This record gives sequence, structure tokens and C-alpha cells, in this order.
Amino acid sequence: RSNMAAPMCGAFRRAIPVWHPLLNHVVYRNLQNTTPLLIVTSSSHGRKYYSSNILDLHDRGLFHDIFPGASPQLPVLLKSSPQTVYCGFDPTADSLHVGNLLCVIGLIHCLRAGHHAIAVVGGATALIGDPSGKTSERERLSEETVRENVEKITENINRVVDNHDSLLWNKEPTKSRLRIVNNADWYKSENLVEFLATTGRMFRMGNMLSKHSVRTRLKSSEGMSLSEFSYQVFQAFDFLHLHQTYGCTLQLGGSDQMGNMKAGYELIQRVSDGAEVYGLTVPLVTSTQGDKLGKTAGNAVWLDSTKTSPYDLYQYFLRLPDEDVDRYLKLFTFLSLKEIQSISNKQKSQPAKTPGQHKLAEVLTMLVHGSEGLDSAIRCTDALFHSEGPEHLENLNKAELSTLFRDVSTVKLEFVPGMSLIELTMFAKCFPTIRRANEVIEEGGVSINHMREDNPNRVLVPNIHVLKNGITLLRIGKRHHYLIKWHQ
Repeated sequence: RSNMAAPMCGAFRRAIPVWHPLLNHVVYRNLQNTTPLLIVTSSSHGRKYYSSNILDLHDRGLFHDIFPGASPQLPVLLKSSPQTVYCGFDPTADSLHVGNLLCVIGLIHCLRAGHHAIAVVGGATALIGDPSGKTSERERLSEETVRENVEKITENINRVVDNHDSLLWNKEPTKSRLRIVNNADWYKSENLVEFLATTGRMFRMGNMLSKHSVRTRLKSSEGMSLSEFSYQVFQAFDFLHLHQTYGCTLQLGGSDQMGNMKAGYELIQRVSDGAEVYGLTVPLVTSTQGDKLGKTAGNAVWLDSTKTSPYDLYQYFLRLPDEDVDRYLKLFTFLSLKEIQSISNKQKSQPAKTPGQHKLAEVLTMLVHGSEGLDSAIRCTDALFHSEGPEHLENLNKAELSTLFRDVSTVKLEFVPGMSLIELTMFAKCFPTIRRANEVIEEGGVSINHMREDNPNRVLVPNIHVLKNGITLLRIGKRHHYLIKWHQ
């Protein structure tokens, strides 16, 4: 009730609530026209308001820059009717990473606001290579590799949007307004000479040479190839093609893409007689040290579970420094600012419990890997950090064991009834001598399945020391682990 009273000013005073039977929520319409001002939906967290003006997301820090800047027409355009927003993803790897995820989340916010979204997987432009942010030319990929990458990137995007719709939204599916396309589909019919004779003459060398990525590379010892230099032409043409084919009016991308966005804007202005289009950038996600969280930086957190497991993704956000939590909650979750403020308050009052990191890890693991991925991540975390007995270890499946103990010394043994703890430690080569093994065990320096044991002659008991999933975990001291896999 208090939230409803506050905004009763200006155009909102002239708005009336209208129940929308198809969308199953209230739409506030201006009495003077049919423009939806606000969409009101309910959730488990209470009422939330989604404005069709996605620029309101600036309060979350989601948008870094707009081109053309400070345009009064863009908010009017966004409120006038559903717009089409596109974002490009070049398949230069076989998975998206956390840095790319922010662009996917940006598209989902647009879908939530009632707009349409296009994800362009650049099967053509990946063969050229975007020079933005690069100090040297990308390694050339084969067409077969790019085709495989296109399929995997498409799966990444579909999976994230599907998880959002089923687990974090539960309203009208946003997926119905998402289109995923491959720019190789419209370049395969282009003739090179005709392309240069028509589209090429729309570009001016002065503008192309003034781009930051171009100027930086031209000053380097390696210079820049013609193919890299032409990349901005192709990205600009993508925007033009989408504008003409789907009525696309906004391009979304990382802040390092502003130069390419401007090229697209300028091309559309020339070809379409001053059509109203815009560029919108999201911030580049960086680590606490300021390093870009991308493939090139060498610290990528991938969305493919075979490259970064659900457990590793979960742990990455659990270990986030306190000073980054509030910013990441605003960027990577769909929680309201009020909810985020409440979490931040708990973080300040109970920093040891890390409520912000836990919420971030929970929401993002669910968004990327679904409820099963989150369950797996929590099982692995409990098994490694929150166990005082074998129960959590016993619940791990083979894939989780491989993920959790991939860097741990692993020994395969045949179980012999009557085997003692000291015999096991020697078979696993935990100690150089039996004498040393006896000393450490008697001093309480050995744990078996998270249970401290100080009797070297303790006989191993099935279902206690040898678990039902065929493993035994030895810990020597505080850090050294040995995983025993028993032949069954």
C-alpha cells in the first residue's frame, strides 16, 4: 500500500489499473493514451514493479553508457511500445563465461519489461575476430570449430533463459519473446564485391581509424590486420540487418563495444534516413584486482558444467570479497533493491555468516545450472566443509567426486576384511615410514571420512570407513587429502 502511494504524481496520477487477462497481472495505463506505464506482478518476496523503461535499471549499475547520450527520445520510445533489443555473442570459445552472463541477464531484464530480445551468435564474425580489448590478433578458428561453438553457446543462452523462466520468474515465459540467430545465415549469401560497393562506401576511414581499439593496435609493434580492421563493418551491418528484418532499435553489449555500436548507429543513420536506434552498454565485470573476468584474462568462470562445475561456480561467489557483494547482487540477480539492501544490512551485522555471498551463489548457480546444479553444489560444499561424519560424503555421485577431488591424490585398492587404518595409510602412501604413520595417527593428525582417529590399529568397517559409494577420504593434518576408491 505504501509503495502504491508514493509515485502518485505527474503522468501516474492520470493512470488507472487495468487487469490484463493474458498476462495475469495489472497494467497501469495512462488515461490519455494506451501506453503501459508500469507492470505490477507479485512474487514470493512481495510486489515488484517492472517499468517498460529499462533505463530504470541504471539504479542497479547495470547500464554503463548510452549512445547517443542523454537522449530524451529513448525513454519515450521504450514506453511507447515493445522494442527489440539485440546482443551479440561471438563463439570464439565453446562456452560463455560470467562476463558474458551479464549481457544475457541484461536481455532477460528487457524481456521482463515486455520487450523482445535477439541473441546473435556470431558464426561469421567469430571467423574474423573482434580486436576490441586485444593487444594481439586472435588465433584463427576453423569453420568446424566455430560451428561446434555456435551450438554450445546457443545451448548456454537457452539454458539460462529456461532456468530463469522456470525457477526465478514463474510468470509469462520470457522465452517466447527471445530469438537466437546466427549471423552466418545472412552473410553466406553476400557477394564480397557487391558488399564493398554498397555497404563499404557508407563507412569513412576517419571514423574507423578513430576507434580506440584501432588506434591502440596501430601503435603496437604487431599492428592490425585488414580482417580485424573490418570487424566493425560487420558488426555495424549486423545491427542494420536486424533493424531492417526485425525492427531492432537497441544494441546491448559490453562497455568495450561502444566503438562498434557507434559504427552500427552511423550506418543505420545513413541507410535508413535517420532512423531512431541506440546503443546500451553493460559494465565489464572485473575481479577485485581489476582484471577482466574473461577468457583472455585466464581466470574465466565458465557457464558450461564440464569447464566450470556447479560446485566451482557456487564456491566462486561464496568466496567473493565483502566489498563486491552489494554490486554483484545488483548486477547478477533479479532481487529488488529493497531485498538487496536488507541482505546488505545482514552482511554488515553478521559478516562471518556471509549472507550476501550465499544468496549470490544460490541465485547464480540456479540460474546457470538449474535446481539440480544447485543441489549438487550444496552437496559438494557440505561434504568438504560442513561434515563431522561420513553422511555428506556418502551422498556424492561419481561426477561430484571427480569434481570435488580432482586435485587430490587418488588410490584404487581392493578391500580386504580386517585391514587396519595404518595399513591403509601405507597402501595410500600417506607416510614414508610406518613409524611416522604411527606417530601422526596417535597424535590425532589423521581423519577418516571427517572423523578423527588416533588408533593406528583401528579395523576398517564397511559403511563407516568404507562408504556405500565406494570411497574413503583420508585427511592428513589440515590440508592433505587422499581419496581411496575401492574396487567393487
